[in-house]
Amino acid sequence: MLAESLAISAVLFTIGVVGVLVHRNAIIIFMCVELMLTAVNLTFVAFSRFYGATGQVFVVFVMTVSAAEAAVGLAIIIAIFRHRQTVNLSDINLLKG
Repeated sequence: MLAESLAISAVLFTIGVVGVLVHRNAIIIFMCVELMLTAVNLTFVAFSRFYGATGQVFVVFVMTVSAAEAAVGLAIIIAIFRHRQTVNLSDINLLKG
């Protein structure tokens, strides 16, 4: 059971990393980061079954950080979209006036 959970977690994390490296859309990159956090949560839950409830406590903290990141990240993406009319990272250069 542990091996299957870790394999699924590794696949999810790999998909997230590939998505962050390949895509240029800020929303898709944001979703891939969330997918990586979900993979980490799955790993914590898988290990908590064998090593105690500490992993589940970490999951609560990771979910809290993920929720805060989602709120702040989406607010930043919306502000950039309102200012630049795009969420494509190759078109956004905030250092230009």
